[in-house]
Amino acid sequence: MIKEALGHKFHWAVADYLQRAARHIASKTDVDQAYALGKAAVEHALKGDNSVMPTVVRVSDKPYKWKIGVAKLKDVANVEKMMPRDFITKDGYGITEKCRTYLTPLIKGEDYPPYKDGLPQYVRLKNVSIPKS
Repeated sequence: MIKEALGHKFHWAVADYLQRAARHIASKTDVDQAYALGKAAVEHALKGDNSVMPTVVRVSDKPYKWKIGVAKLKDVANVEKMMPRDFITKDGYGITEKCRTYLTPLIKGEDYPPYKDGLPQYVRLKNVSIPKS
């Protein structure tokens, strides 16, 4: 409608895109799991594993424990896993206690990156090519 009515280009973003890109407010659990998944992905690539994806496997809830697993891409690609209905309140605008119990270990613990002059300082890759073995 904006383009048709006003002739302006536009772009819209879903709010969860912003949250997924917000490393500076990621939880300690999220950061730990992200680094472990990245490490596992590199290890699989170095071993020559193809068509696999590292996964986070919840081992226990109390205490919360997890490990890295692996899934075949043919089993997970283009598959949408829906949130259980009993995680959403009847009115559809909130989460249930069961959902809060499931999510709490995933969002607990702060892990702020170092800052300089008000901006997060992230690792800079050297992007050095290596010979193919």
